Amino acid sequence: MADLFLYNSYTRQKEKFEPLTPGNVGMYVCGPTVSGESHLGHARPYITFDVLYRYLLHLGYKVRYVRNITDAGHFEEEGREAIDKVSDKAKLEQLEPMELVHKYTGLFHWAMAQFNNLTPVIEPTATGHVIEQINMIEDIITKGYAYEVNGSVYFDVKKYATTHPYGKLSGRVLEDLLETTRDLDGQDEKRNKVDFALWKNAPPQHIMRWKSPWGEGFPGWHIECSAMSSKYLGETFDIHGGGMDLLFPHHESEIAQSTVAHGHPPVRYWMHNNMITINGKKMGKSYNNVIKLTELFSGTHPLLEQAYHPMTIRFNILQTHYRSTLDFSNEALKASEKAFKRLWEAYEVVKTLQANNAEATDTELNKQVLDWCADCELFMNDDLNTAKVIANLFELAPIINGLKGGQIAPDALSVTTLQVLKDTFKKYLEDIFGLLPMQAAQSDALNKVMELLLDIRKEARSRKDFATSDHIRDRLAEAGVMIKDEKDGSVSYTIA
Repeated sequence: MADLFLYNSYTRQKEKFEPLTPGNVGMYVCGPTVSGESHLGHARPYITFDVLYRYLLHLGYKVRYVRNITDAGHFEEEGREAIDKVSDKAKLEQLEPMELVHKYTGLFHWAMAQFNNLTPVIEPTATGHVIEQINMIEDIITKGYAYEVNGSVYFDVKKYATTHPYGKLSGRVLEDLLETTRDLDGQDEKRNKVDFALWKNAPPQHIMRWKSPWGEGFPGWHIECSAMSSKYLGETFDIHGGGMDLLFPHHESEIAQSTVAHGHPPVRYWMHNNMITINGKKMGKSYNNVIKLTELFSGTHPLLEQAYHPMTIRFNILQTHYRSTLDFSNEALKASEKAFKRLWEAYEVVKTLQANNAEATDTELNKQVLDWCADCELFMNDDLNTAKVIANLFELAPIINGLKGGQIAPDALSVTTLQVLKDTFKKYLEDIFGLLPMQAAQSDALNKVMELLLDIRKEARSRKDFATSDHIRDRLAEAGVMIKDEKDGSVSYTIA
């Protein structure tokens, strides 16, 4: 087995991957905050780390893949009354918090299934591990690196930084943070502006709350991942993944609190995928370019010219190295759609080809095919370079089509080489990249998307949110889908 090298964000270099326990890998990836629908930004990390998971399994490792669900906390410290995103959104949608969590967790799982992502081995929730978080906070307080004020608990970053390299992962300098961190109303209870909350006191109107040694409140965002990762993977584990936007403050804070709790850094290899831009702009609410996955699959967002199949999205993401910025545009997605169809057609063809002779008559072509196939493994072992693997598969596609069309002699390749060619396409397209033929999944995926959109529209109507209801109806009409509200309350639709 060739050595696998991964880029470690902590050391800023590629390193040979050597798991803590030979033959076994512990991997933790930060999961979604289920206070709303998953969007385009969620697609890249979960597809990236699904490919890593698949590749580690392919290499023969036993992998414990843990990905959490944030169903409490993840608040914005904009004053004393911290905002729990789940609790806040539940009020807006007039739902119980756990009702909202169930709704959006289901939507997230549905979207991941559309992408053909494998299910993690363990998927813990923040609300299911409050005791572990409280225990870890108590330990950090005992060791002198956290303090309680008015029922809230804060991590003392300045004290930690006197003996530990705080900011190494994200490249932040503490002195600069102290100078530039903005003043927020009600934050005078902190010793330093850079201190982060481990636990927040819940104001009277706050729905989600738990009893703790410091009064009723709820956990901070960062502590949940430290508590759950150590519970299921141990105090030191192999890989921690997530988007580059989590480098600071989330992952930096994880390192600090886990290091204090356990006496050593928690992770051996930190991995981060780069960001997605849309038409060259950062994705954000202010640009009105946050595209929900349901909108992406159905084409109902104003920026989209058509619906895009989940496999088109997956393929488009894999065409760019995970550490490079990826720009989404209609032109890029349409190009990926055509490219994926061409590549899959070549795969379908190669499965039908038969070699005439044991020996190849074209030794040069035979060697070239074997080299291109072998290089795919080298590229994957070089920090998961899926883009180069896909480029090699495109080099092989004309040879496959030439064998089918007669431009290349049937006996040009040996029996062995043809089998290697077949195995290479299956191994990378299906097993490691997790791609599926679009035709097979198209009608089922479309039906599921329609059911989901109609459910969302029905919920909007029940809340008398007719603007959203009418918007969904009108956008579907533009796409040739006509919705009809029946007298009995049911809804039917026809596709032009």
